[in-house]
Amino acid sequence: MNPRVDGLLRTGLTAVQKVVQSHALTPVTTLPPAVRHRLAGAPIEIDGNVLDPDLQLLLRLEALMPRSGGAPKSVAAARANLLNGARLVAGRPREVQRVTELTVRGSDGQLGARLYVPRTAGRGLLVFFHGGGWVVGDLDTHDAYCRDVALEAGTRVLSVEYRLAPEAPAPVAAEDAIAAFTWAVEHAEDLGADPELVAVGGDSAGGNLAAVVAQQCVVRDLSSPALQLLLYPAVDLIGRRPSRDLFAEGFFLTDEEILWYRDHYAPDPALRSDPRVSPIFGPLEGVAPAYVVTAGFDPLRDEGNDYAAALEAAGVPTVLHEEPTLIHGFTGMLALGGQTRVARHRIHDHLRSVLNP
Repeated sequence: MNPRVDGLLRTGLTAVQKVVQSHALTPVTTLPPAVRHRLAGAPIEIDGNVLDPDLQLLLRLEALMPRSGGAPKSVAAARANLLNGARLVAGRPREVQRVTELTVRGSDGQLGARLYVPRTAGRGLLVFFHGGGWVVGDLDTHDAYCRDVALEAGTRVLSVEYRLAPEAPAPVAAEDAIAAFTWAVEHAEDLGADPELVAVGGDSAGGNLAAVVAQQCVVRDLSSPALQLLLYPAVDLIGRRPSRDLFAEGFFLTDEEILWYRDHYAPDPALRSDPRVSPIFGPLEGVAPAYVVTAGFDPLRDEGNDYAAALEAAGVPTVLHEEPTLIHGFTGMLALGGQTRVARHRIHDHLRSVLNP
């Protein structure tokens, strides 16, 4: 082997060890691309898609972590693990002009929320619901991503801390989301935004809640969002599609985890077909324009694609981007460049075009 390449690979292995020991991804991301790709291993191709090599390396690192594999041992452990993992992949949070802690109206009392205002903010506002299977996640797990959206899209972001299961099972999170979005529209001017330019969005379980909000605004004759931003959303807690089997394990979100989250959020099977829980069963005519993002190596890929197709069939202006090389949760992996960064920029550009034209 070339001595220089051999030396770089030894440096790479040292960086990998640092990640495992300190949960700091930076040592790996600074390695030359060729070294990162060599450490990632042979390319992985499934269903005609080739996994992004930086994500492949990240997944190899995840497999080395002591907590990797299987369903969460407990709700408390799952919540702590997501927070630690989010910090690992998010990198250093970016500075925005102002971050304000506040409360918003939920379906039964007040909810914590955080408002991000960039220096170049227009009059738009994104009401954002974090992912985490309706069981884990909070304002802190998605803090870095909300900062990134605010800065790159040039818009205010209101991140809402809806109530989690199992303490608050379905449809509590959905009702909290509807109440919080309605509050944001009512108070848009107080927040510095135009009531006509309030969008709703979220990732994974948060994408589920955003889709529910868009539907229920029509059903309940409430002000509709300017846009529904659905990032690899979970929309069907009953059906099972091929991507659930293709990517059942080894690609960050596992099938075992999906079932664990579902059983904690909607333990009553009869509730799982409720449109507030599985929006794919809800009325779609007349809902807000949609921007749907799915990932090629995500077990939720097919249901997200099906939901986008159903929206389009119902006459809803819909843009679908399937990011073929990426995995579930990629928007929060801010420490990575490459295709994850390209995909985030695509999301931000669309959001800017709607909320800050």
